[in-house]
Amino acid sequence: MLEPSGLKVTQYSLLRNLEWAKLVSMTELARIMRIDRTTLNRNIKPLVKAGLIEVNASGEDSRSRNVTLTEAGKVTLANAGVLWREAQEAIEEYLGIEELDTLRNLLSKLEALV
Repeated sequence: MLEPSGLKVTQYSLLRNLEWAKLVSMTELARIMRIDRTTLNRNIKPLVKAGLIEVNASGEDSRSRNVTLTEAGKVTLANAGVLWREAQEAIEEYLGIEELDTLRNLLSKLEALV
């Protein structure tokens, strides 16, 4: 469903988390997303290359980097958000609200295991 936006679901998730966090360190973004920094670095590279995010030195420590969403990233995320909502509506229509609530509860329980 996200294909027209040019984003993969993992990239959409990363951009959405970055939007919520605003300016955030790589370490904090990895913690928020519950992934390791190596995975985050690998996932960020194509988004930096596409101009959707920027990574800059934080000033606190030469090894610390902050990540921000660019204007192009905000536009891409907004366009992908429309597609994401359509996908969510299609899932709700297919499963129904009761089964979707059950799925969300089960996913929350699985996530709590991490």
